[in-house]
Amino acid sequence: MKKLIEGVSKFQRDVYPRQRQLFERLAQKQQPSALFITCSDSRIDPTLITQTMPGELFICRNVGNMVPAHGEVAGGVSATIEYAVMALKVKAVIVCGHSGCGAMHGLLSPEKVASMPSVASWLKYGETARFVVEQNYTGLPTEQRLVAITEQNVIAQINNLKTHPGVAAAVQRGDLELHGWYYEIETGAVSAFSPGARQFVPVGEEVAIVAGKSE
Repeated sequence: MKKLIEGVSKFQRDVYPRQRQLFERLAQKQQPSALFITCSDSRIDPTLITQTMPGELFICRNVGNMVPAHGEVAGGVSATIEYAVMALKVKAVIVCGHSGCGAMHGLLSPEKVASMPSVASWLKYGETARFVVEQNYTGLPTEQRLVAITEQNVIAQINNLKTHPGVAAAVQRGDLELHGWYYEIETGAVSAFSPGARQFVPVGEEVAIVAGKSE
């Protein structure tokens, strides 16, 4: 706690005064451009990865960056999605998985979370990814299977996003984009799922690849 309290003091003394106008403006309203859904993992910092300022991202974090399908659970994730899309009118939703994810380890090896019933129950929302990897990625070394299940989980959660009425309506109108990202902690690399290429490619290239496939 000592380090955290010292951090607050530094913020109030050094940071806030330099950005007073920004915070005063934010106190009146928020208008984030995107909803960023990612893991609770302490090594993931959405604003650092995207180099965004306060007020630019609406952030939802949970173990394994899960998105329960509409109607499965009336919980905080669904409420966050609904508010971001319908009240704040965000233009994009990003689901971001990451390397070395403990939740994905738990999906691959359920015995690792057997003593944590709440975690085990939550990971059922990643069952689609587990099944895809079990059926299509047999024989891969553990680390490669971990990458595969993390990427497949991102795709599965994007598909779950589409079941939410507000999301489906906004996507149909062309007001909302859905993106799936994979962040590699050790290198800083970020890749995005390209539906056209049916694989993850360096972020920013997925649009070009889709366009190239359609031409």
